[in-house]
Amino acid sequence: MSETAKTPAVPVPAATILLLRDGSEGVEVFMVKRHHQIDFVAGALVFPGGKLEKGDSEAALAQHCDCDPSWSPEMRALGAGAIREAFEESGILLARDARTGEFVTAERLEELQHYRSKLDKREAQLADVLEKEKLRLALDQLVHFAHWITPANMPKRFDTHFFLASSPVGHIGSHDGRESVDSVWTSPLGAISDKKWTVIFPTKLNLVKLGNSKTVEEAMAAAKAGKVLPVLPWIENGPNGQVLKIRDDAGYTQTTASMREV
Repeated sequence: MSETAKTPAVPVPAATILLLRDGSEGVEVFMVKRHHQIDFVAGALVFPGGKLEKGDSEAALAQHCDCDPSWSPEMRALGAGAIREAFEESGILLARDARTGEFVTAERLEELQHYRSKLDKREAQLADVLEKEKLRLALDQLVHFAHWITPANMPKRFDTHFFLASSPVGHIGSHDGRESVDSVWTSPLGAISDKKWTVIFPTKLNLVKLGNSKTVEEAMAAAKAGKVLPVLPWIENGPNGQVLKIRDDAGYTQTTASMREV
């Protein structure tokens, strides 16, 4: 085996948002089904998100963000990337009108929908859109929830930060029809138990973790009170075959899974 084959792929920085709302039976989260031809978690039910782009860390972007001053430039880029990706994949936009300080209304959101494909195709830059439309990214509405790194044995790896955010009033959400072919507001348990969905291991564990809260307010408070630790799964040989394991102190009730579950 060559040295190149032995060297693990470098994880690509990525970010995703669990967009939340209060439903009749508890907290609900917006999820999309990945297109079957996508080369990563094809066909799976996932949270909107993706890899960071150069524009997410552009210096000019800082002028158009409401952000916790304690966040590092790297964290601000992750938050900006998460909001951009969520807008591209769900149509939900965590942004305020810079002139009024109010969240983008449903009517204004409809006028901005054409930017989804432009941002996705890199025909528009995030900072330029915010400047032109007089918008400010609501990074202050994001709560850091989880941090997962793809196992070293995988050919394609991501270093992904998960955030929670309450979906603005009137932002219903819809899949983009390209990377995602279906979408749903669902309870955490509903996403896991419904057999029509494929839910991969990290998504399942984060849904279970989210399901410990009954309301959006509870979920946000629990995330703020917790400590986010990086989770890098690894494979071990068990009595019944190989198992995937994660660290015990990351806040998940399940830390081991058979490879059939992954």
